[in-house]
Amino acid sequence: MIFCVEDDEGIRELMIYALSSAGFEAKGFVDGEKFFEALKMERPQLVMLDIMLPGEDGIEILKKLKGKKTTEDIPVIMTTAKGTEYDKVIGLDLGADDYLAKPFGMMEMVSRVKAVLRRVKPKNDSNIFRVGCLELNKGEHTVFVSGERIELTLKEYELLHMFMNNIGRVYTREQLLQSVWGMDYTGETRTVDVHIGTLRSKLKECGDYIETIRGVGYRMEA
Repeated sequence: MIFCVEDDEGIRELMIYALSSAGFEAKGFVDGEKFFEALKMERPQLVMLDIMLPGEDGIEILKKLKGKKTTEDIPVIMTTAKGTEYDKVIGLDLGADDYLAKPFGMMEMVSRVKAVLRRVKPKNDSNIFRVGCLELNKGEHTVFVSGERIELTLKEYELLHMFMNNIGRVYTREQLLQSVWGMDYTGETRTVDVHIGTLRSKLKECGDYIETIRGVGYRMEA
């Protein structure tokens, strides 16, 4: 079940139709109040959440979802008006799994939903991660591109592992700094850009797997 929280009736109905056509069950809600009422009765697989809503906006709703143990692990895709990059960053920092900028195509929306649901499936215990011709072996701490071993620094390796373990997820520079460099790091976010640049170069033809999300951060796509 996919919950779509969108106050524009036309967009909401189109989202529900597209998801239903793709084989999902979907329900729509005009605001946060009706959404939370439904959440008491049914737990969705994923929530499509508009930022601009009557009453509570999407950011406040996201805070509530991620602030409760019972709902913190429900994946959320934010939908934003074009150009509101600040809202995208805030949403991702609060735990949103992805975002879509309006206007977006229904095929793209369905594709993003499927990608997020794949990512949140329980992970197996394998130490080997593969994306295209790129392979990372966590147990052996090795990286290969088309069968050729690639030497990475510790931070480059940790960045790559983070991306490969979360294909399709967008990370802000601040999130990458906190996860890879730690809470006590006092340097600038430019450090992330430099390391991403050298990592892409070392990964050769696989360097393009790491995409720059303008004004937000980075993600890995096969």
